Amino acid sequence: MDFIGTVQGSWQLLLQGLGITVVVSVIAIIAGIIIGFISCLMGISRIWVLRVLSQIYVWVIRGTPMIVQAFIMYFGVPQVVRLFAPSFTISAFLASAITLSVNAGAYLSEIFRGGINAVDAGQIEAARSLGMSQARTMVRIILPQAVRITIPSLVNQFIITVKDSSILSVIGLADLVNRAKVYVGSTYQFFATYVLVAVFYLAVISALMVASKNLERKLNRDKSAS
Repeated sequence: MDFIGTVQGSWQLLLQGLGITVVVSVIAIIAGIIIGFISCLMGISRIWVLRVLSQIYVWVIRGTPMIVQAFIMYFGVPQVVRLFAPSFTISAFLASAITLSVNAGAYLSEIFRGGINAVDAGQIEAARSLGMSQARTMVRIILPQAVRITIPSLVNQFIITVKDSSILSVIGLADLVNRAKVYVGSTYQFFATYVLVAVFYLAVISALMVASKNLERKLNRDKSAS
């Protein structure tokens, strides 16, 4: 349990893994917001086909483990695609980013839907009675309030996404956990290495929490000023 030796010997390797973890998580969060918002709009649409598609997507993703989704994306999808394009391949990074994005999108869809439904229906009716279109009502009235309502849940999902990225080491993503396994495999410094990994994750998650608190305070000040 040589902590000093472990830090000195592993920090460069672990920082490389941390970089991959942060990049794939940021991609997944951005893509997940887009996917989740589209799914949310489909879910509250008046077109029943769109509602059903959204419900099936959320049901399937939330009802299956992400590790299974990763295996399907990395091993299963290429096997099917190669029936038509024999040279098709997919990298561990791309498969991980897609899996994490689709997974986050399903949960964010429900978060967005809950935030929109929490907006007072009277305000929506008042906006429509003033002649505002449905799209303008959504942009000007509903979304600003829904964002304030959902910020704590959104940040919580972002934190979950960062931590869930560690699962993707099973398909070869060179993330923080994967790099830690490589180092442990050659040194057998299990305890010190994984404590250091935990510290790295705590630093990233803490930064997210601080940023969210600052954003919440700013939004609350803006709301009070208005």
